[in-house]
Amino acid sequence: METVEPISLYYKPTWVVAAVCFVIILISLFAERGLNYLGKCLTHSHQDALFEALQKLKAELMLLGFISLLLNVFQGLISQICIPSHFESTMLPCKKHTEIKGHENYSPPAINNERHLLSEKSGSFSDHCSLQGKVPLLSTESFHELHILIFVVAVVHVVSCAVILVLGGARIRQWKPWEDSIKVAAGPAKVTHRHHLNNVLKKLAWGYWRRAAVISWIISFFKQFYSSVTMSEYIALREGFIMTNCLSHQEFDFHKDMVESLERDFRHVVGISWYQWLFVVVFLAMNVEGWHTYFWLSFLPIVLLLLVGAKLEHIIVRLAQDVDVMKKHPGQEPAWVRPSDEYFWFNRPRLLLDFIHFILFQNAFEIAFFFWILWTYGFHSCMMEKKGYIITRLIIGVIVQVLCSYITLPLYALVTKMGTASMAELVSVPVQSPGII
Repeated sequence: METVEPISLYYKPTWVVAAVCFVIILISLFAERGLNYLGKCLTHSHQDALFEALQKLKAELMLLGFISLLLNVFQGLISQICIPSHFESTMLPCKKHTEIKGHENYSPPAINNERHLLSEKSGSFSDHCSLQGKVPLLSTESFHELHILIFVVAVVHVVSCAVILVLGGARIRQWKPWEDSIKVAAGPAKVTHRHHLNNVLKKLAWGYWRRAAVISWIISFFKQFYSSVTMSEYIALREGFIMTNCLSHQEFDFHKDMVESLERDFRHVVGISWYQWLFVVVFLAMNVEGWHTYFWLSFLPIVLLLLVGAKLEHIIVRLAQDVDVMKKHPGQEPAWVRPSDEYFWFNRPRLLLDFIHFILFQNAFEIAFFFWILWTYGFHSCMMEKKGYIITRLIIGVIVQVLCSYITLPLYALVTKMGTASMAELVSVPVQSPGII
């Protein structure tokens, strides 16, 4: 078979170099101009929270690009670092195979594109280490594969953020008719609110078994799937928020305030925190052949997501039970849902958003890791493991993305209005008469 000699830019036609650079620059400019245009649209429409989320997303993409640049700059230096050969035989994602005849290393056939130029270029570094009886820390081809991983992570992260925004916004818009129906019913407001509050108490608080901790948690767990938020719950929580903050039922737009809260939450989840980068490093280190780390870790996001969803539903249950207790003591203040941080973990509503942030990032990274393996090594690579594992991981990834974007994050935006942090955000709002309930 004829060997391909590596050709430097010294001997490459200038039109080839110029054409490739032109295409890359053109694509980059289109992406940059598109993001700037989107930012201007958000600014003109006074969506400051979404604009800040876009700025944070651009910062994360810049960080990923800087990581890729560092890999390029220090590629030669790192490739010249030599380590003992027995270090390279431990914690491998795939088993090494050798040919019996020549006792030479066997390259897995699952790799789609054989990079002859990269292999020949890295040969000099291998020779440098082989003279010392060692092996290079990372080959040039390994650096190329890491570049692909960074690119895929960036693309999947952007797509995941878009899905969160679209599905979360679609879910919140479904609650808009409930807000409008309250403002239309200006006359019998007292009767309407009492009616919906009684519906909430009937479903969540009345009855001895519903007050039992185990039963209330079971109800909360399953409720997030079939009826995460009902109209009666929305109106009851709205009434409690308005009464606590002394706002007007007719003038205050609770739905608009909740949309702004969702946008602020979205601004938080588009970022990548330090502990999430730490998770990436640990994940890459634990991706060892035989451990099935990729498969078992795919269950972590959905377990955390179901736990967070159940907790949010359970907070609504506990708030309803508190109202039921107040109604049984007639000499006290009128009964309505009273915002409090008491039922949030460690009295910190923000902690639930941190869990949602971690869930979305981990799920996006695992999806990106799958596409990276598919692109770099092929479907039949040993890193893909069994087909049953692949299908299970993909199904779990889609479920987590849809469930978290469409149900859990909007539910968090609503439930956290019952926390003291949301009350503090209304300090600048003029105090108005609560009206007659």
